[in-house]
Amino acid sequence: MLFEMKHVVKRGMMGLSIACASLIMLGTSPVAAKGPVPATTVQTEVKKTSLTQERINAVLKEAYEKFKGDQGGKNADYIKALAEVDPKIFGITLVTPDGKVYEIGDTKAEVSIQSISKVFTAALVLQEKGAEFLQKKIGVNATGHAFNSIIAIEHNDGSALNPFVNAGAIQATSWVKAKDSKERWAKIYANMDAYAGRKLPFNEVVYESEVNDNKRNQAIAMILNAYGRMGSDPLEATTVYTKQCSVNISSHDLGVMGASLANHGVNPVTGKKVLDRKYVPKILAVMATAGLYDNAGDWLYMTGTPAKSGVGGGILAIVPGKLGIGVVSPPLDKYGNSVRGQKAAIYIIEHLGINPLAQ
Repeated sequence: MLFEMKHVVKRGMMGLSIACASLIMLGTSPVAAKGPVPATTVQTEVKKTSLTQERINAVLKEAYEKFKGDQGGKNADYIKALAEVDPKIFGITLVTPDGKVYEIGDTKAEVSIQSISKVFTAALVLQEKGAEFLQKKIGVNATGHAFNSIIAIEHNDGSALNPFVNAGAIQATSWVKAKDSKERWAKIYANMDAYAGRKLPFNEVVYESEVNDNKRNQAIAMILNAYGRMGSDPLEATTVYTKQCSVNISSHDLGVMGASLANHGVNPVTGKKVLDRKYVPKILAVMATAGLYDNAGDWLYMTGTPAKSGVGGGILAIVPGKLGIGVVSPPLDKYGNSVRGQKAAIYIIEHLGINPLAQ
């Protein structure tokens, strides 16, 4: 077991494959999370202890011990590689704006980033084209439909509605400024590296399995193109999007990436600015409303935090000004969200008293 506090990012272990979301998860168990600890109890304790290292370490250990044996959910299994990932992987990392790293469990075990990558490409579009462009060209509202819905586009005059559904993510990818596909991919990949503070591994196995089976995403891109909402060739954008989903991350990486947003757009480990401060609230707002697929409302109700999940088993949550939280645990609920990841993050947010809406 790994349980320590560090100030630097180290390279992760060998990547574990997980494929990019293209189907709705079926036959899995929903999260059986209980309601929040009464606010008076948690807030009183936090007033006495504040966010001290001792307090963070204690709550982190409690969350890990409480949920490491949880058998809820199951790995995605519609591609063989998904089912073969070790379901026991469970790592939690918290990173503060001053660069302190608290973590426990399998924090170097890697899975592919999947839909969590959508956050960072949308942020790149914000940086390059501004808040009004993202709002008007792609949209910032929840769709009310599945993440890979085609009907949602047709019902909204060709709009993807937000950059965290597949349509919006492919569209965002197409609008990254570049002269060709190679440059576009290089910018997107380097952008994720900057948030993580290291060169993230590329999972060739995941990419090959996805790029040959992304017909629905290709269709989505072609429909968006027919409405004049794509910034580059639709099939090229779909391929680049598939690549961004195939990057490997660990809970450690997610913690640092989240802390970069919690720290107003500056990576607290490297000191590098990755996003202008004025755009951070914009990307966090979309995370709050559309980050956990069809369960985003329940998540916000429980935690008050902007977050994003991926079917690789990653959960990224942001407590602005205080913490980035990264959890990796492959078994998913029926919405495609990590079961242990959600439970651990909810426990930590409650018991540290850091729900942003309760301050």
